[in-house]
Amino acid sequence: MIKEIIVVEGRDDTTAIKRAVEADTIETGGSAINARTIQRIALAQERRGVIIFTDPDHAGERIRKIISNKVKGCKHAFIPEADATRRGDVGVENASPEAIRHALARVHTSYEGSQSMIDMEDLMQAGLMVHPDASARRMEMGNILGIGYCNGKQFLKRLAIFQITRDEFVSALTQIEEGG
Repeated sequence: MIKEIIVVEGRDDTTAIKRAVEADTIETGGSAINARTIQRIALAQERRGVIIFTDPDHAGERIRKIISNKVKGCKHAFIPEADATRRGDVGVENASPEAIRHALARVHTSYEGSQSMIDMEDLMQAGLMVHPDASARRMEMGNILGIGYCNGKQFLKRLAIFQITRDEFVSALTQIEEGG
């Protein structure tokens, strides 16, 4: 049983989570999160903790940001898009139980205002910005680090928020350079 309550987008996501692990969920009902849902998430965070586990798409990221801005100290689970896609449909509900368990085993807690150990110059030297393959490289590194995919500026912010160390960054970069 997972202690924290997992926040997902919908009923199908809850079904997928429950196939993978024993856990309680809160469903946001999509990206139009109302005040009542935010209150439930805040109470859950206060009592048991919360893991935000949204789809690896634009709507999922929007929901993640809304919740993170309103409820501090949430944990985050990210699933790679490739693990959450079936017949062109992207969502947690499409992920295998193994992929869900793997994502939940790599949960990160956000720490707003934390200083990054990696800077913009590091991202450029690593080919994660201003590089023809920067987007694909960020996706691969985000999957390796378990922090998901985003644009360069957001990637730098996530490295700080999730307190990714220079050693973790270099290790992930080495994996990319060695081809996996």
